[in-house]
Amino acid sequence: MLPRGLTGRIVLAFAGLAATMLIAMAATLFLVLHQLHENEIKDSLSREMVQVVVNLAREAPAQWDATLTEDGASVAADGGYVLVQNPNGAIRVIVGNPSSLAMPSGTSGRTQTSDGNWFIYAEAGKNAAGGRTILFALPDTSARLALGDLGGAMLIVALVLLIVGIPVAWLLSRSLTGPMRRLANAAAELPAASGETTPLPLEGPTEVRALTERFNAMAHELASTRQEETQLLANLRHDLRTPLTSIGGFAEAIADGTASGDRAAAAARTIAEEAQRLERLVGELGVVERLRQGPASLRPEALDATALLTDAAARFEARASGLGLAIEVAGAIPGTPALAFTGDRLAAERILQNLIENALSVVPRGGHVWLRAASLRMPGRPTGIALSVTDDGPGFPPGTSERVFERFFRADPSRTGGGSGLGLAIVRELARAHGGEAWAENVAPHGAQVTVLLPLNPVVPGMTKPAEQGAGTEA
Repeated sequence: MLPRGLTGRIVLAFAGLAATMLIAMAATLFLVLHQLHENEIKDSLSREMVQVVVNLAREAPAQWDATLTEDGASVAADGGYVLVQNPNGAIRVIVGNPSSLAMPSGTSGRTQTSDGNWFIYAEAGKNAAGGRTILFALPDTSARLALGDLGGAMLIVALVLLIVGIPVAWLLSRSLTGPMRRLANAAAELPAASGETTPLPLEGPTEVRALTERFNAMAHELASTRQEETQLLANLRHDLRTPLTSIGGFAEAIADGTASGDRAAAAARTIAEEAQRLERLVGELGVVERLRQGPASLRPEALDATALLTDAAARFEARASGLGLAIEVAGAIPGTPALAFTGDRLAAERILQNLIENALSVVPRGGHVWLRAASLRMPGRPTGIALSVTDDGPGFPPGTSERVFERFFRADPSRTGGGSGLGLAIVRELARAHGGEAWAENVAPHGAQVTVLLPLNPVVPGMTKPAEQGAGTEA
């Protein structure tokens, strides 16, 4: 079973690697040392055999067995044996006690007796020994000698691996576990953290750096979300307090008879207006909740942009007339193709509703609101339909044309009126859910225009923003 800790796994990996290296090195060295010792024994026997042949040449044939016995004494003392094969093929044992008698071919090499033991031999041919074949054989101790040499060498290698490997494993584990421990501690502190968190330093390997970078981004996003939630609750308290206070006060006045006659009717109208305001706020919060699902919440269908503008203008016509304002829809040029696209009808109607309500709340009496739809292609985006709402009101304060899409942002009360501050934020999020975009700008000589670009078919969001915000003037 693997250790649970990363440090333990790194140490185990180093130990496994070291063991593998030791085994591979030991096997290689054993083969080399084994061959070296085997060659050493062969060379020793060959030199001894040469000396034996020289000694025999000095003696009479009758003295050869005695000479071989004397010269082979050291071989017998080491567990070897000496054989002689006569010219008639008969094999005799001069010294030693081999389990079998055999004269292998070749002047030197390895041979195995019937008891399974291996011997290294050197042989003098018939021409060198007067027609006889002489064989000196010693037990093959090359493997034992190689293992003896290998033990000392492996001990040194193991000590070097320990001296070098342990610090390397410790440093490696520190480089990994240090940043990851900081990540774990920072993650544990996130639920209790308030406000912006301090980014963790980007340290360690590339993968750990990438993980730390994503954690920092997540922590920043979480802090921003908490700030938005705090702001949301504060704005909700503010937006709910005023209508609830009005409804409670006027309802109490009607109940206790303080408001009667025309005053009671006015109080009832105020209650109805504040109730509608609360209903709009609840509706906008419902849209915000729906937007959490992203593109999955869309119900695409074939839509006609001009028809959407006409229907939206008709819904607000009575309200605009009561405020002394005019709503105009730019008609399609005869002969041009219909401005058809695929989108969520409820989302498109909510976009136009929020834009028109925002415009009506700021345009002074006698002002105008213009609705227009046009085909528009922007750099980096497919061709789409641009829905724009333009008014001749006071316009956006300088430097706020981008911030107006933030939730609850109210740079200028004259442009938000009694709204919740969610309208334009919902517009942009609905557009982006389709894979589109929304932007705002001031128009000359005075007024503002908000443009929403919706693709002909909903696409996955995440594309780049429009290259030029002012491109909306082409819509």
